[in-house]
Amino acid sequence: MTTRSLTRRVTTGRSAFIGVALVVALFAALTLSLTIGSRTTTLLTVVDALTHADPTNGDHAVVLARIPRTLTGLIVGAALGLAGAGMQGITRNPLADPGVLGVNAGASLAVVGGIYLLGAQSINVFMWFAFAGAAAAALVVYLVASLGREGATPIKLALAGAALAAGLSSIMSAILMLSQEALDTFRFWQVGTLGARSLEDIARVAPYVAIGALIVLASSHSLNALSLGEDTARGLGTNVHRARIIAGLGVVLLCGGAVALAGPIAFVGLVIPHAVRLLAGSSYLRVLPLSLLAGPVLLLTADVIGRVILPPTEVQVGVMTALIGAPVFIWLIRSRKKVGL
Repeated sequence: MTTRSLTRRVTTGRSAFIGVALVVALFAALTLSLTIGSRTTTLLTVVDALTHADPTNGDHAVVLARIPRTLTGLIVGAALGLAGAGMQGITRNPLADPGVLGVNAGASLAVVGGIYLLGAQSINVFMWFAFAGAAAAALVVYLVASLGREGATPIKLALAGAALAAGLSSIMSAILMLSQEALDTFRFWQVGTLGARSLEDIARVAPYVAIGALIVLASSHSLNALSLGEDTARGLGTNVHRARIIAGLGVVLLCGGAVALAGPIAFVGLVIPHAVRLLAGSSYLRVLPLSLLAGPVLLLTADVIGRVILPPTEVQVGVMTALIGAPVFIWLIRSRKKVGL
């Protein structure tokens, strides 16, 4: 057995172990999300409520009320974790995420525009505005970065995204200053929350998130090729522009769905891919599915902590992810050895 094949077997075994550990952690996070809050219930009560629901039973009613919140955390966390990994692969930039590259800002501005111009209040309207805004922002970033002889290089994509995010945020602030109604509606949604959606809302958004996830997961080989550099990727037969556009479409669907359901939530898409690479290596065949699992673990855990840290009030999950994600990200950057993208 060669050294390369032995190393590959060790890496595969470690990735499988990490995957199993994340599945266990995800199950634990789902359980905590259903049991912990202003009123704590037991796991047996959760199982009983899920299998023999009795709305007249107070404990059952609490569990049933937490199901939409838990499912929102599961879907949004998976979407953000996978979108962050995909975005970093597209740009070959380890600091890229949907927020940094302006995709979240585009989705948020579109939602604010819908609130201001149309008085939008429902998830149906939020969803389509979020998708349109995310797609438009991604397209503008790519077109601007493509100007010049070198095309859309990682550095140009990052700079274009940062500039667009700043500009869109300024426009959004101006709109909110003009409309108190838009400000009141947007203020609660802006910080990121998991508790504002029904099962019907989730059912409307979930198919688009699932399609986006499949597209990004199917792009793993292309992202691996891109990580070697554009010239090498072309030499391997990869159409660089097409690979970025296809993966970018998946990221747009993931980001639009996440923003429509929970608002803009920071750090999940930035921290999760870094942590996964530190543990499992840089191949996107491993990074993408493990990020899909790790995202909801972080988001649901942050939401549970936010429920109990300042009783009887709750801290919104967007605040908690920033409080948890910022120091964790700094620690990852300081402690990790250089891991290639």
